[in-house]
Amino acid sequence: MELTSKGLENRSAWEAAGYQLPAFDRAAVTENTKKRPQWIHFGAGNIFRAFQANVLQNLLNEGVMDTGLIAAEGYDYELIEKMYQPHDNLGILVTLKANGTVEKTVVASIVESVVLDSANETAYSRLKEIFSAPSLQMASFTITEKGYALTNPKGEILPAIAADYQAGPTAPNSYLGKVISLLYTRYQAGKLPIAMVSMDNCSHNGDKLYAAAIAFAKAWAEAGLVDAGFVDYVDSDAVSFPWSMIDKITPRPDPKVQALLKEDAIDGLEPVVTSKNTYAAPYVNAEECEYLVIEDNFPNGRPALEKGGLMFTTRETVDKVERMKVTTCLNPLHTALAVFGCLLDYQLISEEMKNPALKKMVEIIGYKEGLPVVTNPGILDPQAFIKEVLEVRIPNPFMPDTPQRIATDTSQKLSIRYGETIKSYLASDELDVSSLKLIPLVFAGWLRYLMAVDDNGKEFTLSPDPLLESVCPYVKDIKLGEKNDLSVLDPLLKNAKIFGVDLFEAGLADTVKAYFEKLTAGVGAVAKTIEEAVA
Repeated sequence: MELTSKGLENRSAWEAAGYQLPAFDRAAVTENTKKRPQWIHFGAGNIFRAFQANVLQNLLNEGVMDTGLIAAEGYDYELIEKMYQPHDNLGILVTLKANGTVEKTVVASIVESVVLDSANETAYSRLKEIFSAPSLQMASFTITEKGYALTNPKGEILPAIAADYQAGPTAPNSYLGKVISLLYTRYQAGKLPIAMVSMDNCSHNGDKLYAAAIAFAKAWAEAGLVDAGFVDYVDSDAVSFPWSMIDKITPRPDPKVQALLKEDAIDGLEPVVTSKNTYAAPYVNAEECEYLVIEDNFPNGRPALEKGGLMFTTRETVDKVERMKVTTCLNPLHTALAVFGCLLDYQLISEEMKNPALKKMVEIIGYKEGLPVVTNPGILDPQAFIKEVLEVRIPNPFMPDTPQRIATDTSQKLSIRYGETIKSYLASDELDVSSLKLIPLVFAGWLRYLMAVDDNGKEFTLSPDPLLESVCPYVKDIKLGEKNDLSVLDPLLKNAKIFGVDLFEAGLADTVKAYFEKLTAGVGAVAKTIEEAVA
């Protein structure tokens, strides 16, 4: 068997191997999409293939929709050229369920794929044609939070952005420049309405996309490179930038999954590492749980995606769901397991949940310390959400997610994932910030992690983080098993940009330092300290 349109003609073989196949007329859907495109997505990575594409596949199977998805990739063109097009835009979704079962689905809802390359005349002309279509309702994005950046950490305009500001919309090179040039094409086609929907996992994502669009529009208008009315168009009700909250774990394609698929005698499933170091395969592996909550602001209408499980609501509710997930119910638990997982030499997050002390640690952080300050968004129940995270999602033995991956950029995460909870305690008349015991433990654990020595005294490699060069020196002279001068940590503990608050002003610095002293008492001290803290 092979993953191509021709290969799928042998439906009985695929079905005998346990695959769910598309139940719609793909040729008709492809033709409909070409005539009246409704949805184009930028960012052809794993979460898109595992989530949005599968949602649409179900709606096509049910006859709710009759047009498919167009996938565009503006960063790594090889994803389209080496992964999408050789397989006729088909993909295999392997859903790894917590109960030990595996669900295999051939996803065929992506009926066209295009490189977002202004130097590729054929591809760019096709994209302009799509953006000129009155039928187009939404352009969605999973390009990562970094994809929306206009400046570097120092606030300086990125060279590629600056070059596009000067060159105009004719042949931009930056991802954002190319996207906004297509939006200008839509403006020229009659100021047609559209929703520009960021589905990236970052807070207030729609605002990040809007900021980029309006910045380009103003720069080009001021330079006389576009009609002055383009600024008003981007800023009008004709173009929306809804907020959204997305939640689904889709780790990189796992060799164990590839081995599983090989047993089904499917040819050509070897992963590809592109020249931009993207690891991709014709299959994606993902957890079964998924959430996508979107602000219902679509000037040109929208597909009936709520019938596929997506939730449409107000901007305020999206914000509440985002805060619920990021500051209490999921992300803080993941970060705690990531930091201590690296120190205790775990290779899988799921394995950590077999450790009673670690399991109890995240239960206390979620239920006891976090839940009291959650604002219930109404459309999702916070307690039920945490319960699913702790009992289904994180313990899922089939999810090949690692502490090392989740520990990436921890310095950028602490202020949101824990600092917001601390602020809520400080602002409350009913809650006492000194009652927080496990959040300070995580802070101390992160400081211990920065030493890059595990609980057995063995050195390990820290995950990438933009602040490593500035924060690691605070612990460089700390020695395991020795009496250390912990006053060296004070300037770091006062850094509200990292922790969300000045830990001295919040009254938590001494608690953090006391934990850190215990964590550095010697080999085995990390495991011992966690056990004592949760007892």
